[in-house]
Amino acid sequence: MNLLPINEIAKKLYIDEKYIEQYGRYKAKIDSSINSELDNKEPGKLVLVTSITPTKAGEGKTTTAIALTDGMAKINQKALLCLREPSLGPVFGLKGGATGGGMASIGPKDDINLHFTGDLHALTSSINLIAAVLDNSIYQGNLLNIDPQRVVFKRAIDINDRTLRNITIGKGKYNGIEREDHFEITVASELMAILCLAKDAKDFHFRLKKIIVAYTYDEKAITVADLKVSNAVMKLMKEALKPNLVQTYENNPVLVHGGPFANIAHGCNSLIATKLAMKLAPITITEAGFGADLGAEKFFDIACREGNIIPSGAVVVATVKALKMHGGVDYKDLEQENVEALLNGVDNLKAHIENVKKYNIPIVVAINHFSHDTQSEINALTSWCENEGYIVSFLDGYSKGGEGTIDLATKVVDMINKDNSKFKAIYQLKTPIKDKISTIAKTIYGASNVEYLDKANEQISKYEKMGYSDAYICIAKTPNSLSDNPKILGVPKDFTLTVRAVNLSAGANFIIPLTGTVMTMPGLPKIPAAIKMEDA
Repeated sequence: MNLLPINEIAKKLYIDEKYIEQYGRYKAKIDSSINSELDNKEPGKLVLVTSITPTKAGEGKTTTAIALTDGMAKINQKALLCLREPSLGPVFGLKGGATGGGMASIGPKDDINLHFTGDLHALTSSINLIAAVLDNSIYQGNLLNIDPQRVVFKRAIDINDRTLRNITIGKGKYNGIEREDHFEITVASELMAILCLAKDAKDFHFRLKKIIVAYTYDEKAITVADLKVSNAVMKLMKEALKPNLVQTYENNPVLVHGGPFANIAHGCNSLIATKLAMKLAPITITEAGFGADLGAEKFFDIACREGNIIPSGAVVVATVKALKMHGGVDYKDLEQENVEALLNGVDNLKAHIENVKKYNIPIVVAINHFSHDTQSEINALTSWCENEGYIVSFLDGYSKGGEGTIDLATKVVDMINKDNSKFKAIYQLKTPIKDKISTIAKTIYGASNVEYLDKANEQISKYEKMGYSDAYICIAKTPNSLSDNPKILGVPKDFTLTVRAVNLSAGANFIIPLTGTVMTMPGLPKIPAAIKMEDA
């Protein structure tokens, strides 16, 4: 792996050096003033990389997106990749880093996975500054009449720490007003969502001021604007609003910016980066978190509409071993040939393909190839895809990089050149909140019914009275199943989606139904990646 100096990567995009702000030798930020130069340029085509329901076996969605970008270069197609920034939570938790794998990786790997250019630190500091000013306002006479029991803005940290989910603050004399408080992981915060949905710094500031932080004793909403702290936050976020430029191991350009989780947030990189990429390159490749039921749905229904973007097509990623797991094979037996289980598991692949097709865009199926996939399994899966009328490509991006992804790149270019995209969202914003939730649950997840606990019903009524009926829906749900039960693999049938509570993100214009046991602050596994690093 030989990374080029980042200014050499910028030259590949014809970016003038005056717009490049280097953070060391191999990473840089792109100054927002470049947009004025690109205003009149027609945007290129956008391809989303999504996947089947994730399993312990792994699917390699980010690896595929990186390999596809390198594959485009191999066939002389100029493409620019947009990815989310890794969170320290999974880096040190269960998943590990998020910079691809093998030859299909981006670098500098450790820098991107850890402190990078400080974006996550800026967000965390901004969130906690708002929280500190809020509690100080209550302590210093409470001129805003805030009810301490109705504070809804949470503190944040970018580490998985379940002990901070529910805490008590202000204990002891002169330490503030004692109350129950909560932490969430930074990437689940509304501020992260706003970073990734804002058009520019001005729009970010506008959305920031709309964040509801608490309610008064007479139930009036208190916002960041009321706290008069938004200008201070803008000082902290000044550099974080600029996209980051890095490269693949094959020296192709990548923008990495923003990183909301897709199970508890909207799961897409920033619109600032995506829209810039579409002006800089004829083909932009991006990915959305977890399976198509989460990341892709939120990308299409929220990000594309907010950014006024029409995607040209999608790639749905799967692996033979993950499909066997959906077909009932135990994790420890996945390397043994089992065509029957594979064909039982393809129902999950079909569900995700058909979900993407509901948005009226074309798709290519990408099978991330592993050395222990047998020829019989490869033949069976290829035949199944062809019989279903799906375009399929096996790729070897992990071991061969772009060279192993030429077929996929060729098929993707052919797909987007046919102009088959007639993109449309699956729900209208002016539809009632419960109808929008029901549409996603039944159309995308396959639920037969949606049930609301009393708290959820009360919150929906409250938000409707506050004027948020036209907000987007961003469902928080387990990524491990199409249902809200993480133990049910394959394609669950006749299940009820239970909404236990509903949050409002006014600045992001989200209604967030909370389903199952999904938490906005994850916990560490028994043996976290941070401990495994000790033996590395």
